[in-house]
Amino acid sequence: MCNACSTRERGGRERTEDSIRESIHRFHAGVFSPPANMTAFTAHTSDGLSVATIRALVADVVGHAGCGHPGSAMGMAPVAHILFTRFFNANPKNPKWFNRDRFILSNGHACVLQYIILHLLGYKMSIDDLKQFRELDSITPGHPEAVLTDGVEVTTGPLGQGIANGVGLAIAQAHMAATYNKDKFNLISNYTYVFTGDGCLMEGVSAEAASLAGHLQLGNLIMVYDDNHITIDGDTAVAFTEDVEKRFQAYGWQTLRVDDGNSDLEGIYNAFAEAREERGRPTLIHLRTTIGYGSALQGTSTIHGAPLEADDIRALKAKFGLPIDQSFRTPKETYEVYARVAARGARLETAWNDLLTSYSKAYPMEHAELTRRISGKLPIGWEKALPTYKPTDPPQTTRNFSETLLGTLAPKLPELMSGSADLTEANLTRTETMVDFQADRTGLGSYKGTYIRFGVREHAMGAIANGLNAYGGIIPFVGTLLNFVGYAAGAVRLSALSRHQVIWIATHDSIGLGEDGPTHQPIETAAHFRAMPNLDFWRPADGNETSAAYYSALTRRQTPSILALSRQDLPNLEGSSIENALRGGYVVREIETEDLTIVSTGSEVSIALEAAKQLGGEGIKARVVSLPCWSIFDLQPATYKLSVLRSGAPVLALEALSTLGWQKYSHEVYGMTTFGVCGPWPKVYAKFGFTPSDVARVGRDVVDFYSAKGGRVISPLIKAVRPVARAHL
Repeated sequence: MCNACSTRERGGRERTEDSIRESIHRFHAGVFSPPANMTAFTAHTSDGLSVATIRALVADVVGHAGCGHPGSAMGMAPVAHILFTRFFNANPKNPKWFNRDRFILSNGHACVLQYIILHLLGYKMSIDDLKQFRELDSITPGHPEAVLTDGVEVTTGPLGQGIANGVGLAIAQAHMAATYNKDKFNLISNYTYVFTGDGCLMEGVSAEAASLAGHLQLGNLIMVYDDNHITIDGDTAVAFTEDVEKRFQAYGWQTLRVDDGNSDLEGIYNAFAEAREERGRPTLIHLRTTIGYGSALQGTSTIHGAPLEADDIRALKAKFGLPIDQSFRTPKETYEVYARVAARGARLETAWNDLLTSYSKAYPMEHAELTRRISGKLPIGWEKALPTYKPTDPPQTTRNFSETLLGTLAPKLPELMSGSADLTEANLTRTETMVDFQADRTGLGSYKGTYIRFGVREHAMGAIANGLNAYGGIIPFVGTLLNFVGYAAGAVRLSALSRHQVIWIATHDSIGLGEDGPTHQPIETAAHFRAMPNLDFWRPADGNETSAAYYSALTRRQTPSILALSRQDLPNLEGSSIENALRGGYVVREIETEDLTIVSTGSEVSIALEAAKQLGGEGIKARVVSLPCWSIFDLQPATYKLSVLRSGAPVLALEALSTLGWQKYSHEVYGMTTFGVCGPWPKVYAKFGFTPSDVARVGRDVVDFYSAKGGRVISPLIKAVRPVARAHL
């Protein structure tokens, strides 16, 4: 039974046509969730058959594929059935209906359960698709991928990420509701449901995210913890013995418990009903299940990640009263149950669209802004606010240029939600007009606020930002030191894989941060993220390049960006412009019949220019190229790229970071091969040879080497084997 913090009971969601019409009427009046006085749980004759069918389908799908994770999917069949038939609001015919409830399968290895539910509800998921589970080019991959499968909100698989994504989705709903809902217009009122397991709760990112969710009092977030006591290594007793409920209570969550998640449908129902009534705290439903329930191997680690044997599948079907000689069988009664759920969702969307139309008449400005944000379009002419700079303008740090940009753009782009991992004054991510996103009752801010105090939680910050963007209508900016983006690498990778437009303000971008020393100075970080597909890593050299980085990050809707920004002042360059920088690389100092080209990024571009002048005094003609974003430069036409990094003279790359990767753009590389040191930044740069005179000396050596070598120097871009650019999916 359900041992909850109170004894409230809520009624069932399988209602007559009359009660559905009443629900829609109440929806128009501003009440979207079911009435609080609904009757208690009502069992239906199809419940047992549907749960058994889901379990059998799990066994069939994984067995047909010959690989997969049936255990958790079989164990969670009852809770999935109750959630999706009694509580979940969505329209399978329009998976992107904005006010749909969001579902996250954080324990993504159990994705076969999600695919089966999508099939039953009538999403674009056929039996043939289920038979293609884990096959090449299918829409049923081994872990859920949002860009592949309708009804999958976020890509999960790396454990714990989905929990943090769910927190982001809940923050987004709370913010959009506070911003746009009006009296009698409860437009944005969805819940976020997360399924998770022991593995997710062991990962640190889940602790970071859950802690913040409790602080923010996100009552729209409901998480089901599938406590089956099994991981790959065996019983959780070997590594995970904490009291999860007390942990979440300490975070500020409501915790409910269902001791028999295998068959207590009423207990599961009551837990969801009570969770939905708690609006001041997120809820954890602690669900005790048996992994692989119904299999001869139930309760063992063997069933976690291996298909059932054929005789075990037959025995399982016999146990549940299903035909043992039929695979992929779904009874008509089960399809009918889920069809009614889908029809209810379609009616709810129709009612919502009618409400949105009425809203447009009562609040035309808010309606225009909301629908624009939902569409993902930026306001017309927003880019005119981007500042431009002349060489005579005073030097600034690129993080200061970024601060100016945010201050200019934030009032014009309400979709921007900013935040920092306890480094607001270092990252300069909060503008004067921003209000903190906080629960109103705390007095610390408002859910209307657009600035999130993430605390020292970089990994959760990145994963929460993925959820914010996945919700729709929000472009998240998140800030930390570049070196500490490494803490969030798992979340950044999922941003790139999932095409989430998340923008990182990554300050203190090199050994130039100085006195904080090698623990904070990034060396290899840029190489890591530059190597990541579908990620734009910008390292601007001045104000115009910083404006270009913002323009690119804001218009590249399916690509995350990292803006690596300096702590030290940098001059505004002769020849730089937003237009030039938007090509990813351009010639900042041109000269004909050159002896050398120096290509650089960020704070080293001005050093390269000074070195080129010194070399000119010695009769050595040196061009200088700024390459603020490799991935954007790679997208340019070959003729343009070869005009920038052309044949005829050696190309020397210069950067106070790791040299890894520069070989693609240069013949020689001058950079960091060790960690940095503590000290004032000019002295640190001098120690490692990043001064104009040092670079001029290296440039001279390069020219002498290639002159002695003889022969024509070919552009480093000309290769026998060209990389094949294929967009993921």
